Amino acid sequence: LPKRAKRTYLAMDKDKEVIGYVIPVFREVTEEGINYVAMRNLFVREAREAMEVKVEKKTRSKHVRESAVRLEMSRTEWLEFRKKMNPDSLTHRPEFIVKPRGQTVWEGKDVKLHCTVAGWPKPRIAWYKNNVLIDAKAHPEKYTAESNYNMHSLEIKNCDFFDTAKYHVSALNVKGETSAVASVVVKICCSKSTNLVRGSFKQPLFSFYQTHGVTFETTIIDKFEVAFGSEGETLSLGCTVIIYPTVKKYQPEVVWYRNSVPLKPSKWVHTHWSGERAVLTLVHLNKEDEGMYTLRVNTKSGYDTYAAYVFVRDADVEVEGVPVAPLDVRCHDANKDYVVVTWKQPAVEGSSSILGYYIDRCEVGTHHWAQCNEVPVKYARFPVTGLVEGRSYVFRVRAVNKAGVSRPSRISEAVVAMDPSDRARLRAGPSAPWTGMIKFTEEDPTVGVVPGEPTDVVVTEATKSYVVLAWKPPAQRGHEGVMYYIEKRISGTDTWQRVNTGMPVKSPRFALFDLAEGKSYSFRVRCCNSAGVGEASESTGEVIVGDKLDLPSAPGNPVATRNTDTSVVVFWGASKDVQHLVGYYIECSVVGTDVWMPCNNKPVKQTRFVCHGLITGANYVFKVKAVNAAGYSQSSPNSDAVVVQAAICKWFLHITVPGKPTGVTLLEAFKDYMVLGWNAPANNGGADIRGYFVDYRTVKGGVAGKWHEMNHQALTTTSYKAENLKERLFYQFQVRAVNMAGVSKPSLPSAPLECKEWTITVPGVPVGLHVLEIRDTSVVVLWEPPVFDGRSPVNGYYLDVKEASAGEECWKGVHEKVNKMKYMKVTGLKGGASYVFHVRAQNLVGVGKPSAVLGPILAQTRPGTKEIYVDVDDDGVISMVFECSEMMEGSEFVWSKNYKEITDTSRLTIISERGKSRAIFNSPSLEDLGTFSCVVTNTDGISSSYTLTEEGLKRLLDISHDHKFPVIPFKNEMAMELLEKGRVRFWTQVEKCTSDCQVEYVFNDVIISQGKKYTMNFDKSTGIIEMFMDSLEVTDEGTFTFNLVDGKAKGTTSLVLIGDEFRELQKKSEFARAEWVRKQGPHFVEYLDFSVTPDCDVLLKCKVIETNITWSKDCIEIAEDDEDAKKIERQDGELTFNIGKISKHDAGVYEVFLKDERGRDKSTFNLTDAANSSSEIKVLSTEHGIVLYSTVTYYHEDLRVGWLHKDGKIAASERVKSGVTGDQLWLKINEPTEKDKGKYSMDIFDGKDGVKRAFDLTGQAWQEAFEEFQRLNIGEYNAHKLSLMIDTCTFISCLDRARVVGGLPDVVAIQEGKSLNLTGNVWGEPVPEVSWTKNEKQLVSDDHYKLKFEHNKFASITIAAVTTADSGKYALVVKNKYGTEAGEFTVSVYNPEEEESKEEKKD
Repeated sequence: LPKRAKRTYLAMDKDKEVIGYVIPVFREVTEEGINYVAMRNLFVREAREAMEVKVEKKTRSKHVRESAVRLEMSRTEWLEFRKKMNPDSLTHRPEFIVKPRGQTVWEGKDVKLHCTVAGWPKPRIAWYKNNVLIDAKAHPEKYTAESNYNMHSLEIKNCDFFDTAKYHVSALNVKGETSAVASVVVKICCSKSTNLVRGSFKQPLFSFYQTHGVTFETTIIDKFEVAFGSEGETLSLGCTVIIYPTVKKYQPEVVWYRNSVPLKPSKWVHTHWSGERAVLTLVHLNKEDEGMYTLRVNTKSGYDTYAAYVFVRDADVEVEGVPVAPLDVRCHDANKDYVVVTWKQPAVEGSSSILGYYIDRCEVGTHHWAQCNEVPVKYARFPVTGLVEGRSYVFRVRAVNKAGVSRPSRISEAVVAMDPSDRARLRAGPSAPWTGMIKFTEEDPTVGVVPGEPTDVVVTEATKSYVVLAWKPPAQRGHEGVMYYIEKRISGTDTWQRVNTGMPVKSPRFALFDLAEGKSYSFRVRCCNSAGVGEASESTGEVIVGDKLDLPSAPGNPVATRNTDTSVVVFWGASKDVQHLVGYYIECSVVGTDVWMPCNNKPVKQTRFVCHGLITGANYVFKVKAVNAAGYSQSSPNSDAVVVQAAICKWFLHITVPGKPTGVTLLEAFKDYMVLGWNAPANNGGADIRGYFVDYRTVKGGVAGKWHEMNHQALTTTSYKAENLKERLFYQFQVRAVNMAGVSKPSLPSAPLECKEWTITVPGVPVGLHVLEIRDTSVVVLWEPPVFDGRSPVNGYYLDVKEASAGEECWKGVHEKVNKMKYMKVTGLKGGASYVFHVRAQNLVGVGKPSAVLGPILAQTRPGTKEIYVDVDDDGVISMVFECSEMMEGSEFVWSKNYKEITDTSRLTIISERGKSRAIFNSPSLEDLGTFSCVVTNTDGISSSYTLTEEGLKRLLDISHDHKFPVIPFKNEMAMELLEKGRVRFWTQVEKCTSDCQVEYVFNDVIISQGKKYTMNFDKSTGIIEMFMDSLEVTDEGTFTFNLVDGKAKGTTSLVLIGDEFRELQKKSEFARAEWVRKQGPHFVEYLDFSVTPDCDVLLKCKVIETNITWSKDCIEIAEDDEDAKKIERQDGELTFNIGKISKHDAGVYEVFLKDERGRDKSTFNLTDAANSSSEIKVLSTEHGIVLYSTVTYYHEDLRVGWLHKDGKIAASERVKSGVTGDQLWLKINEPTEKDKGKYSMDIFDGKDGVKRAFDLTGQAWQEAFEEFQRLNIGEYNAHKLSLMIDTCTFISCLDRARVVGGLPDVVAIQEGKSLNLTGNVWGEPVPEVSWTKNEKQLVSDDHYKLKFEHNKFASITIAAVTTADSGKYALVVKNKYGTEAGEFTVSVYNPEEEESKEEKKD
């Protein structure tokens, strides 16, 4: 070949026709193991052949014959060759010759893990971090994985705290798999806390590496600050770098990063290093350029970095209201005629929501943009088809809403439409041969053969806009390649339809559009070439056309905290159950403006973001929304308002490494292991302790060895089981604590401990003592059980306490009986005093040794301490609430029951937000009784507890019931009163109500409304409810009810009018109406009556309205000229008839008539029967004796009165006298004795008729009259003194006497089958005894009658499912030493069906 001729791999004959292919044999570019090299030299003699290239020309016929022979012999020869190369006797599973070792490094340093693995076949190596596969090729800036001659390594660059983890290395071949583990601990230098705030991460000086005796020190000055730019602008970032000392011709390595990804120079990114200043220029800014920019200066002695954020604002839109441009357009899964384009939604949607996106493409080298989709797509992902194989394309995306179309996004990177396997071969480049033999291969025998069927046809994407299919090409396809036809079938049919009828596709990917949303389809694929169309593949399962990716849920409540004068730090809760999260957008608004502005124009994935560029002193609120390919989530709730100003201090500035653990002791020992315990450090450095590391060393002959790490993963408890120890050997141990700031100094070493089995019988010492809820007078002490139980299990504990300054003899037990719990609340402490505690465990054998001393603990309530309180909301939901105003970054509320963390959410639902945590009872019951506590992490022991007792639970359930079913309180129950005209007024008054309160008026379970019969009125300002009826009819007998509804609150009051009570009221109403009608005409103001003057003249008198008046006696009108007319007088409407000294001839019936054009009225007075006008005999006691008397209507001189005692006439004497005074006939018995007892009679005769009145002065009547006489007969002084005493006792008893002060109605009407609940208010001192009676028989509480007396004030009765048998007279009886009282009420139970049947019978 000529020197410049390009080597060809095509075999040609003399006529320059291609007759075959030259296929070089290449050696795999990998490092071979020793075993493999030995086997290759042993079994393959061809390895000794010279590395020369041999070319042999063959004719087509000879080549075909040799191919046939070779194919025939290949089976047996190849099997024999493989047996030699891979004999079963030489293969074995992987094994680690050298395992990786754990390492501890400073932050910012690099660390390398090494291991050596043997095995045949050669194992494949994989590295894992915390069981997650490490992809070193995807993160070259962080990891480097190497494999050389069975030696493997993983390098972790620029270590930070989050690289602290457990790293696994796995080796796998056909014989099996094995793995090894190593821990990496990254320590943080304390001096870095200042640099963390400023964005500078500087390596400690002592870690510089010495090169040629020169140590370089790097200083970055003139640093760029947080920068803001707009799309289309050019932005430069720069820093001045000083390298000391200055070495001629030495230049550091300057690297720029964006979001931890190294930047490469491009048409958008320009970098410049002048030797003193590093400059990064961003040409034509786009939102993709937003992020954290880091400058890293690498020297031989170390490195230094500085970082600041760059914000890129959207360019001004051309049309008001249109959305801004999308961002981050990328191409994926490129194939011969197909590519998937993805992008990210913009932060600002414009005046309306984004309706979708248009995708444009442009062939590289042209300027013509073609739109790929006619209908806007909602998903931020779209398959573009119809590309020309071998051509390059770029893409851009535009958003559209109701206002119009946005500007296009930045164009994507160019992508070539070609087969992925061809692209991989282009990237791989040529390989060098090692056998030195070039062979010609025969022509592919499959030319002209119909291709086989594709395999693995699956639906990779499915939305309501399109469906994407993917498959694997057939194994039999030939050199000419294959193309594909796609077929679809609607579920439920047997017809297959070809989708791409015009042109088959070349790529094993295809996007189907124009499918009916919600319908189910199946798909299959056929291959074709010049020989024909092959068989169809297996169909996919049924696929429903629709969006498979849901919108993300709204993020949690954002919390905004101060940062600087122009920035605020915003934290929020991550969206739950979100798939393929792209990130979050944060928006801010000045309070009172309702104008929202984006804080970031490129989505961020973390849940913390610093919002810069704010106005100093302004009051802002923030909200967050999540975004994925499906779209935007709902916005989170607005944060609390925060004023933009510099924070007083930063929590993380004060975080330091924790103090040393103390008290390393031996808890249990066996032949080959020991259990250790220790106390947590008193100072946690301002952050929670995350774990502990234990070191050990051996002690032989008093000489201590080197310290070694026992555990590579941090322990979460204050005890550890040290295993794999040697019996009878002495060990020392030390412990180090770790928090987010780093690892503490080691504790003091323990005493040398011998590893031998314990034989003691009592339990070991409890461990893990700590305190919670420190108050002035109490503290809660908690502990863990001992590791060593002794001969029997631990059955209890004893807690001891003493003041810190007291001697050992001052220890005293907190309790006498054994405590089975692992906690105890110690009370009775002195505020301001310090105390120490220890705990002893007990089993059946006895009590063990005390634990390590806990303390001293200062008994003092920290300022601002809040306690857990119980809240019942308007829906009756019971919850416990704990608030903390000192929440730090990373602080959390941890709830416990009986001081065990609550993990079961079936009983409680815990919601924490904005410094407040609420534990909601899902279904409160007796299972929830216990002590609930809450601890706030990352604080100085902020905690509180609440004990829920059975009584407290009942009280809360009652309050919950009242809140769920609130009752409108009444000032007065429903009452009734008669008005003039016989009208009836039903009324009541509520204590309070709102303007929305509504009243329903009901009569006998039928709603009534305003009309002719009823008039209603509700004055909501006074709470008075009224209903008026013009009259009461027979059909109005029953129950009147007012039903009130005020929001959730309800109230009912009723009045029952039935039986005699109703009939009496009806009569009164009719009489009142008749009286009103009467008074409309001439009428009497006062009816005819009589009076007696001091001169014993009898006057008949009445009052009338001015009208015509007529007098009559015995139905004979008294004319004006009659003698009796002179006795009649009239003055100011008052008529008098002066009879004078009454005599027998004045007897008669006197009448007065009133009459005019309006009507008439009459009044009558009967003066005919004087004897019959006398009343029954009554008795009266005086200080002198007993008086029997009778009252007559009138008296005249012809009236004869005679008194008899035991049917014998009574003779007048000084002791017994009779007489008449006015209208009173009397008999006085002075100084009565037992002889005066008996039957007394009075005979009255008026000359015409007579009457006899009798009175039996014996028995109780005599006893009461005689005792009253004796009481009145006491002397004046004693009577007065006794009167004062009686008045005093009466006053006291009236105050403290048992009383029913309200709450019970007079009458209750209730439908059969319902439940009745009544509550009466009770008063008395001492507290009265309460009982209930029905029809004067005492009731007993049972399932039907539930009787309660609560809070010494409220007595209630509940009758479940009332029946007609429950009707009757009930009473609430209260009694104490000052008296007894009963509150009575009537219960009427009715059956609506029976009432209806009665009404039908009446009709």
